[in-house]
Order: sequence, then C-alpha cells, then structure tokens
Amino acid sequence: MTSTTRKPLTACRQTLNSGVMALCLALGMSTFAPAAMALDSDASQPINIAADALSLDDKAGTATYTGQVEMRQGSMKLDASRVDISRAGSGEISLVKATGKRAYLEQQPAPDEKLVKGWADTIRYHALERRVELVGNARLEKGDDTFEGGYVEYFLDKRQVNANNSKTAQQTEGGRVHMTLSPRGANASKEN
Repeated sequence: MTSTTRKPLTACRQTLNSGVMALCLALGMSTFAPAAMALDSDASQPINIAADALSLDDKAGTATYTGQVEMRQGSMKLDASRVDISRAGSGEISLVKATGKRAYLEQQPAPDEKLVKGWADTIRYHALERRVELVGNARLEKGDDTFEGGYVEYFLDKRQVNANNSKTAQQTEGGRVHMTLSPRGANASKEN
C-alpha cells in the first residue's frame, strides 16, 4: 500500500476519531468502561474507535461502525468488521455487538492477572448485565484455561463460564465443548 492510498484512510480515521468522542459521550459510552471486564483505570481512559464508515441514529440510540473496526479504551481492545452499539432508554450502553470473520475482544481484568481473550463470529457484550456472549466458532482464553464451542458465555463479575456446541445458550446441537484447564500450581513451577 502506497502512502497516497493510506492518506485517505488515515484522514477518515482521524475524522472519525474526533467525531466519535462526541458521539460516544452522546451515547453514554462512558458507562461502557466500568462495566467491561476492566482495570479500574480503564474507566478514565479515552475511547478511540477507528473504522472505515459510521452510521449514527441518535434518536434510536444506535451507532454502527463498519470496515476494520478497532475500538480501544485502556486495556480493552475490540476488533471486528462491524460494531453496533445500542443504548437503553436511560442513556447507558446496553449492547455492543461485534461481527466479522472471528471478531476479537481482550481485557485485562486486574493488574496481576493475564488477559482474558475471546474470539467468535459474533461477540455480544451486554453491558448492563456484565455478560459477554461469544457465538459461532467461539473460543475464550481465561489465563491458561481455554473454552471452545459454538457458544461461550462469560459473566464478568462472577467469572463464570458456560459453554455448549450450539449458537445459543438454550439449544444443543450434538458435538462437544472443548476445555483445557491448567492446574493452579503449573505456572508457579514453570517460573522457578
């Protein structure tokens, strides 16, 4: 890619970044930060979203970002082909939906903990419930433990994981869920 082809995209992203900050405030995006599996300092960090296009419906309380969407706030990182953000009547973010060829989400839960990473065809973050759904080709890495299936659900506060081989929490479609659980003392012996 030549520098002349990069300039329009860079200019578009810079324009989106400046406009997005106002948009995020209008949508109540600041309420998204504390609800994400976040370090305490993440809530005070600026939110940056880069995308190729943005469609905003302020009346409906929705925003849609498309084309190599990169969303960052503190230790939180979300990459997808498309991100749809919806807010509740109260103005708080209610749902962040990321789709694309294996959308990706990561977050640092605490300074002394490893990143929590998730991949799926669709990632739905229910901010008010503090719950993440990984749907279709789903994988969650929590420390040295991994969970894979058609559907993986992660409750942030409880740090509880539910998984099955379907694309919803209720259905089952045969097949198996795969887990790798590492012994708690395994990391300590590797470090010595």
